[in-house]
Amino acid sequence: MPDLDPTITGFTVRDLRFPTSLDAIGTDPMNSAGENALGYLQYQTDTGLIGTGSSFSNGQGNEVLCVAVQALAPRFVGQKLSSITKDFRATHRALLSGQIRFMSPERGVLQLACNAVLNALWDLWAKVEGKPLWKLVCDMTPEQFVSVIDFRYLTEVITPEEALHMLKEKQDTKKQRMDEALRNEAVPGYSTSIGWLGFSDEEVAARLRAALDQGFKHFKLKVGVDLEGDLKRLGLVRKIAGDDAVIMTDVNQLWDVDEAIAYMPKLAQFNLWFIEEPTSPDDILGHAKIRSALKPYGIGVATGEHVNNRVMFKQLLQAQAIDAVQLDAFRLSGVNEILSVLLLAAKFGVPVVPHSGGCGMTEACAHISTIDYVFVSGKKSILEYTDHLHDVFVNPAKMTPNTAHHVSPTASGYSSDIKEEVFEEFEHPSGSFWQTDKGKAMVADKWRGVPGRQTS
Repeated sequence: MPDLDPTITGFTVRDLRFPTSLDAIGTDPMNSAGENALGYLQYQTDTGLIGTGSSFSNGQGNEVLCVAVQALAPRFVGQKLSSITKDFRATHRALLSGQIRFMSPERGVLQLACNAVLNALWDLWAKVEGKPLWKLVCDMTPEQFVSVIDFRYLTEVITPEEALHMLKEKQDTKKQRMDEALRNEAVPGYSTSIGWLGFSDEEVAARLRAALDQGFKHFKLKVGVDLEGDLKRLGLVRKIAGDDAVIMTDVNQLWDVDEAIAYMPKLAQFNLWFIEEPTSPDDILGHAKIRSALKPYGIGVATGEHVNNRVMFKQLLQAQAIDAVQLDAFRLSGVNEILSVLLLAAKFGVPVVPHSGGCGMTEACAHISTIDYVFVSGKKSILEYTDHLHDVFVNPAKMTPNTAHHVSPTASGYSSDIKEEVFEEFEHPSGSFWQTDKGKAMVADKWRGVPGRQTS
């Protein structure tokens, strides 16, 4: 720890919601309207540095997330940062322990709150070190990397000793990959913004052509509601993008297992890489059954955006149920648990393709994918890119203009800070948008986003 060792003196939690549904952003087979929302935590310190962390919801219920963050954040008030990070493994375990454990901090709303708290601590640590988070981690020794991870519940698959050996094997070539990261060549992107379900075919085509001009070669579309519509749209995308483009599909948990097995072969003519979230995210054996059934058609299975913890990822990998690990940086309990999932994926040889389809996720996952490539797997994967709400951040996610790679973050921290003026418009319920008649009607709609029940 450098000379600067801040003490956390207090915190604020704010409910931030964006009316993304007005532009059909985020529309998918399970969500006809969603407002990208954050439970936004800031730790104040005696040095003036702020540690910022967020977790994500889809609008309604964000007040519950904020209350959960309020319940956990006081645990670190009064502590020096060094006392938190010197044994970050123990800090992580302690946050999930005690009386609060009955409230399930490794799943559900309290898990999202743990995520926001840990994200704020990592952000503060990186700011103290004067480094972007990805470089803070990548500058660690393998021993330091392993020391921040709680291996409880994982050791029959991977032990700290095995993890250390895996990381040391990558050290000889690490500098080459670090140089690629510094040149913004480490993490290719794929676009989801071309294919939200609520877009017209004309808008899909226009967005696709723009993405191709930017250098994108990987694209994802929402499917599952209308087979004829899916065939038409996938045909349109394949025609415009060409045979070499990689196309993925996402059904956002719409189907039962056998429905997924029956539906996806009808789309196989489009040479798809995977179907994402084909059924309940909790159904590990169901994913395994779907993957086995779709293998003859060349279609893989991906999931992770709603996978609660490292244990579920461990079982998905043990069951050979997935072809891509789509961890969510706003769901797993902070960077600590994310690093353990990166190790699990590397052990099983499954690429990490983080979910980053909501506000702030691309900013965070640009760090995570870079860590995976430079330090853990040593293998290039891809990272989702959506083109909305980057301008609200002090240090927004960016893409290279011609090759569609994620620009490696350069500012110190975890790219979490949002411009103060954004809260004047979108903080709930006092922000100017939420005080308009339209905003009030959206908030008052008890069934907003539920097909057939929404009134606003």
